[in-house]
Amino acid sequence: MTDFLLLGTVELRGADGTVLDAGPAKQRTVLAALLVDTGRWVATETLIDRVWGEDPPAQVRPSLYAHIARIRRMLASRGAPVGSGKDSAGPQLRRGPGGYLLDVPPGRVDVHRFRRLLEQARETGRTDAERVAMLREAVGLWRGEPLAGLAGAWADRTRQSWEQQRIEAVLAWADAEFRVGRHAGVIGTLTALVAEHPLVEPLTVALMRALQAAGRGPEALARYTDLRKQLSEELGTDPGAGAQRTHLAILRGESVSPTARDEQLPAEAGRGRRAVPAQLPLEARGFTGREEELARLDGILAAAAERPAAVVISAIAGAGGIGKTWLALHWAHRHTERFPDGQLFVDLLGFNPSVPPMEPATALRGFLETLGVAPHAVPSTLQGQAGLYRSLLADKRMLVVLDNAGSPDQVVPLLPGNPDCVVLITSRRRLTELVTRHGARPVVLDPLSAEESRRVLDVRLGAARAAAEPDAVEELLTWCGGYPLALGIVAGRAGCTPRLPLARIAAELREATTRLDALDDDTPAGSLPKVLSWSYDALTVVQARLLALLGLAPGPDIGLSALASLADLPTPEARAALRALEDLHLVEQHEPGRWRMHDLVRLYAADRGRQDLAAGERDAALRRLVEFYLHTACATRGLMVLELDDTPPQLGVPGPGCRPQQLTTQAEAVRWLADELPNLLAAQELAADRGWRRLVWQLAWSLDHFQSLLGHVHDRVAMWQAALAALDPDDSLEVHVRAQWRLGHAAAYAGAHEESTKQLEHALSLAEQAGDHGTQARIHIALAQGHGRQDHVRAALDHATLAVQLEREADLPAVRAAALNSVGWYSARLGDYDQARVHCAAALPLARRIRHEGVEADILDSLGYIAHHTGHHDEAVGHYRLAVARYRAIGGDYWAADTLDRLGHAHHALGNPELARTTWEEAAAMYRDQHRHQPAERVQRQLDALERTESG
Repeated sequence: MTDFLLLGTVELRGADGTVLDAGPAKQRTVLAALLVDTGRWVATETLIDRVWGEDPPAQVRPSLYAHIARIRRMLASRGAPVGSGKDSAGPQLRRGPGGYLLDVPPGRVDVHRFRRLLEQARETGRTDAERVAMLREAVGLWRGEPLAGLAGAWADRTRQSWEQQRIEAVLAWADAEFRVGRHAGVIGTLTALVAEHPLVEPLTVALMRALQAAGRGPEALARYTDLRKQLSEELGTDPGAGAQRTHLAILRGESVSPTARDEQLPAEAGRGRRAVPAQLPLEARGFTGREEELARLDGILAAAAERPAAVVISAIAGAGGIGKTWLALHWAHRHTERFPDGQLFVDLLGFNPSVPPMEPATALRGFLETLGVAPHAVPSTLQGQAGLYRSLLADKRMLVVLDNAGSPDQVVPLLPGNPDCVVLITSRRRLTELVTRHGARPVVLDPLSAEESRRVLDVRLGAARAAAEPDAVEELLTWCGGYPLALGIVAGRAGCTPRLPLARIAAELREATTRLDALDDDTPAGSLPKVLSWSYDALTVVQARLLALLGLAPGPDIGLSALASLADLPTPEARAALRALEDLHLVEQHEPGRWRMHDLVRLYAADRGRQDLAAGERDAALRRLVEFYLHTACATRGLMVLELDDTPPQLGVPGPGCRPQQLTTQAEAVRWLADELPNLLAAQELAADRGWRRLVWQLAWSLDHFQSLLGHVHDRVAMWQAALAALDPDDSLEVHVRAQWRLGHAAAYAGAHEESTKQLEHALSLAEQAGDHGTQARIHIALAQGHGRQDHVRAALDHATLAVQLEREADLPAVRAAALNSVGWYSARLGDYDQARVHCAAALPLARRIRHEGVEADILDSLGYIAHHTGHHDEAVGHYRLAVARYRAIGGDYWAADTLDRLGHAHHALGNPELARTTWEEAAAMYRDQHRHQPAERVQRQLDALERTESG
């Protein structure tokens, strides 16, 4: 039987103790990502996120499939079945609609065995000796750092979580050993863990107790001195109450059993008898949703109760109006019974423009008076007030809610020192310092989901009224965008005017120019524009200008270099301003290096841009941004060798403040184009709206081939229609020819064959008038492709043959290679494989000589087709594989999917059903991602037939 080990290096170990190499780091990460959910389906997207994180490579799915295949072979080499038979013994790696499932008995995976032993040790009825044995075995399963050698955010998070579980297990084991009188046996393990985690007080406390019980009191006292010094230097705080009590007991020579507690600290002078504080404000009606965030807060509280180590601090962060206080109060009211000594609440006024943020001393004075300290007994210094506050809470179980914090400086003096207390903070800022220095658990709020938003309206409006106008409710949900404050304003308006149709409110929200007015209110806290203005007012001049410009920028998101051109800022200054906006949740870095805004925040920012920026400044900024996109896109052409010897447009010099992004490799160019494509199309639309005609067709010219590679046929048609509409008679004949030719080519792939023929024939007529043989050849190639897509193969071959003849007079190597391949392809489609092979074989060295990977990939695909249909399946596999690699190198996944489909047929013809299956699964996934439903369904039928053949 094979054991799977994660608590150290990722390994497979046989019953004889031999270790099997689990492969390279990425393969081990895939294996670990499956093993943590042993016996459960793990979605493909989840696996990709765990292994590659938020920025996976373009070809991540093939890489994942390759690792899965190698893991199957590895399990098979151990005699472990990997099929789907239910009666198979041993580990099974299954695939299904839900992703992948690695079916391994949990007891054979060390981390699951570790957790099971902990659960068994906690069961009632266990003797101390049984608990010791179970906990000792659990701790002994650790061989070092878990998931050692694996990189990535998921591995780091998992390591941290498991390390915390290890600490808890060691502490439980130490307590159990102490109870049976074997305290000395834990000293070595505790000493090593304290060295790794010097600021985890319970570890030091447990070590102090063990040392004192073993007759090594001076060493125990030295450990306390070390702890106090490190806490002071690292966190600016003192040891907690538990460590202080243990230290005092050792000084007195008293017993320090794990459950012993000293006398409570004496009450401070002036403290009177008061009722239990209950300062939580009334919870707002209609709370719904936020199950994930509530569960996270519940989990934090449960973990703290199980093993108190430090004050539990949860920091709820999010934009203004996102529902932070709503969530905090709902959660707090649900858990008041957990805090029998009361709840403290204060609004720190961090973002209220009418009053300054509350000073920590003011908040502390209010808390102390609530806790019964007479006003004359409140210390005069902030340090004295904080010390008294912590002393009063040292023996209590209290909840402290700090609402609307503006900075960590407001919060730190209000943190208790007692691990039985819980602090809940809300803020528009991320309060990173509290996370890094004080162990706060961040809970970031995003907009509500559509279903959560619907429940909010159902509760606030009443289900009957919502059901009476379902279309209007759908519109309200769309325009509110999951913002709880916006939903509350809409529901409040509807509630105050019960006869007002919801459709009237929806109509006001429908228009972008009136949407914010419809979400305004006389009460500042109930007005979305005013709430957003409080965040805006907290910005510096540079930050506020940047936000206003971002509201005006076209496209769904923006990269740092584009933003620097938009704002005419050096990149470091633009990055610093972005961080400030991100800190206030006005923008979100949804991918590394890319930022976006919620639609309502964008509307507010655009409104501020129109109010605060002069028209000339707005126009200049947008022109800089459009020119940034154009010049950077045009520069990618030289890196990708995209066109058929096509002359690029003459752009001229970028305007002042425009800083085109410097790209140096083909891979960078492909990645940039893929990331920026929606913004590039939006920039073209903006240029058309502003009358920047030349920029409109130049953008289309720069983007055309990449759009073709991606197979975005309808976007490509729209792009060239806009370009053609932007032309006038003063533009050169060459520009008119290219626009009509490109539009005709795009229309053919969009299925608009009549429009395609019209545009291509008109372009051909103009090229013939100009005597431009090279362009005529290109247009004939496009006409051949249009006829080929209609299965008019003979007509396609005729146009391809004309292209070859015309190119001889133009001497354009890329056009010649493409024309020869076109003749070869359509000859093969007609069954003339000898002629097809001759033409494609002549084309291949031409494409390779000029390093034109797109044309080379087309030729290799043709050669693979010819080889497959003449019985040379091994040769076909080689051509197809190389074609796929070339397509992927230039971002041509659209075409790579077709080649993969054909590659699967070659594998199947060679009697390799497993390779055929893997290849077709990949092709089907790519087709679905590309929304190409018919080929996806065809390949799925091929997979189904293969499955039936194998099972039969």
